[in-house]
Amino acid sequence: MYLIAGLGNPTKEYDKTRHNVGFASIDVLADKYGIDISERKHKALCGKGVIEGQKVLLVKPQTFMNLSGESIREAVDYYKITPEEIIVIYDDISLEPGQLRIRLKGSAGGHNGIKNIIAQLGSQEFPRIKVGVGAKPPRMDLAAYVLSRFSAGEQKLMDEAFRDAADAAVMMMTEGAERAMNHYNTKKKTEE
Repeated sequence: MYLIAGLGNPTKEYDKTRHNVGFASIDVLADKYGIDISERKHKALCGKGVIEGQKVLLVKPQTFMNLSGESIREAVDYYKITPEEIIVIYDDISLEPGQLRIRLKGSAGGHNGIKNIIAQLGSQEFPRIKVGVGAKPPRMDLAAYVLSRFSAGEQKLMDEAFRDAADAAVMMMTEGAERAMNHYNTKKKTEE
């Protein structure tokens, strides 16, 4: 079974913010494959289903971003999931809006949600899909930036990125992470 977790913050006030791109990507995946993600379990909203022949657990941690690992740890322990069967989707300020970057492992790179997952799992060896949200403007507080919403122009790019992130997760499960990296880790042309 694969665990696909999208990171974000619960409650309406954080809906559609830069920090919640993981939740948005999970919603796309759930809609596409008819998976209901309303079960409250493992400090998360969860949904079980089958995607292209693979059993999956879709997870939206409800612990707030900085404690995302608590939720993922509970689900991993309960279902006996290995780190290689985890795919985490989250925001990255070092990538242009809409760009994707797939990694098989690595440090948190300053992302508190990933930092907590690494601490809870005791491992950096889990695949992840970074979704670019753009760099913070000079002199703007980082927290204020990641909790801000996208402009209308950015939102169009992001809606496509959420579909791409969902498709990338499926490709990682069905064709392997290397193939997904080759396909999605290319620089997208941004619209002028």
